[in-house]
Amino acid sequence: MRKKKLSFWEIWNMSFGFMGIQFGFALQNANVSRIFETLGARIEDIPILWIAAPITGLIVQPIIGHLSDKTWNRFGRRRPYFMIGAIFTTIALIFMPNSPSLWIAAGMLWIMDASINISMEPFRAFVGDNLRSDQRTMGFAMQSFFIGTGAVVASALPYILTNWFGIANTAPEGVIPQSVKLSFYIGGVVLIASVMYTVLTSKEYSPEQLAAFEEEEKKTAGIKTIIKLPVSSAQFMKRGVIWTIIGLLATALIRTFKLDDDNAQLYIVSGLILVFGLILLFSAFITRKSNDPKGLVGIMNDLLHMPKTMGQLAIVQFFSWLAFYAMWIYTTPAITQHIYGTTDSSTELYNLGANWVGVLFAVYNGVSAISAFLLPLIAKQIGRKATHSIALALGGIAFISLYFIKDPNILLIPMIGVGFAWGSILSMPYAILTGSLPADKMGTYMGIFNFFIVIPQILAASILGFITRELFNGQVIFTMVLAGFSLVLAAISVFIVQDKDDVYKLRRH
Repeated sequence: MRKKKLSFWEIWNMSFGFMGIQFGFALQNANVSRIFETLGARIEDIPILWIAAPITGLIVQPIIGHLSDKTWNRFGRRRPYFMIGAIFTTIALIFMPNSPSLWIAAGMLWIMDASINISMEPFRAFVGDNLRSDQRTMGFAMQSFFIGTGAVVASALPYILTNWFGIANTAPEGVIPQSVKLSFYIGGVVLIASVMYTVLTSKEYSPEQLAAFEEEEKKTAGIKTIIKLPVSSAQFMKRGVIWTIIGLLATALIRTFKLDDDNAQLYIVSGLILVFGLILLFSAFITRKSNDPKGLVGIMNDLLHMPKTMGQLAIVQFFSWLAFYAMWIYTTPAITQHIYGTTDSSTELYNLGANWVGVLFAVYNGVSAISAFLLPLIAKQIGRKATHSIALALGGIAFISLYFIKDPNILLIPMIGVGFAWGSILSMPYAILTGSLPADKMGTYMGIFNFFIVIPQILAASILGFITRELFNGQVIFTMVLAGFSLVLAAISVFIVQDKDDVYKLRRH
């Protein structure tokens, strides 16, 4: 008993909704810093305003993943969450560019990112549920294609509206340009339409069918089912005490050495460590009363029992997402400052540079869409790990090269390397990971895997402002160079990962 081998168009249909989700995500990435600066944010304050995005992902994705694992109704298992997330994201996209003040805009970012995460996480698990192991690389690559395609148009939309249709690209001080507003409205329509297309054209296996498929795969491969006992109260208590002490010590050090002067965001890092420790202590208390882990305790139990491959990929993800998060929040100020020579968001020169950043983002997303079909072919020849490492290295070199470029047009060249890195980040880690996950916890573990995406983003949002101001004297371009070295470290760390499902490796043996 095996899963049906899906046709190209069936994989296309089940991935199509990701185009709309990424349309909204790309509008957010390319324009939110611009909106913040227009509403009066200082460059050094931008990272802390962006903190909403990773924190909402940290909270929402594992919860939604856990809930979707337990859901089965006439709408399916994952599809109900696609619909709910799409509706709320569309509403947020309409309201975001109409924010009357900076803090309302920051609040709208919380809502928009939470809504995007409600849809995004089940889409990852959707591939693991529906596709056989030999089709998963293609499945995640197809998602990567739609992510790139949606992001190309979304990133360039303000530029297109201004240069092709004459929509105003400037506005009075403190007012969002009409080109940005209209881009967000279009994004809302595209998002809801594409997600509903996937909902209406795709089917899902029931939990019972998935369990039968997994058992058959284990029998065929000669793998015995290993039952992992729930984490004991004592184990939760031990880890909880350790993390709580680390959080308290970190908070005390920030206070003692007065690192909080103009850097209050550092408390976010120590605070999250402390909260994690307290959650583990709470789990210890609950486990004393019941040995059946559910809800939050169940998620913590799965976190501590995560597969070895996931822990290895966590290191790769950390350096990868640290780099790209820096790019999303700092490319606009870096390019407008380093190449266009301005930091005044009300000037035509600044908005010209900001629009060009949208074009650059469109180019790297376009390359990532194309690479979605190239990367699986390369992986068949040299393996998924080598493919991912090369792509990350190309991205790192591209980031570093931005420092040496003065002509805006030449910036298009490094975006090719960035695009290959991004395309690989969106597909290869998930293809490697999925083969190590149990079917009945696919959503939960995909949500937990998101920890290793959002934690580096939270760290970046907490410390990059300090680094840019104190170490780089406000020269944002050096932050982009730092991001490049982070990607190089990610490329090196790929080789510690075990990929038991690698088609290249299996073919050689």
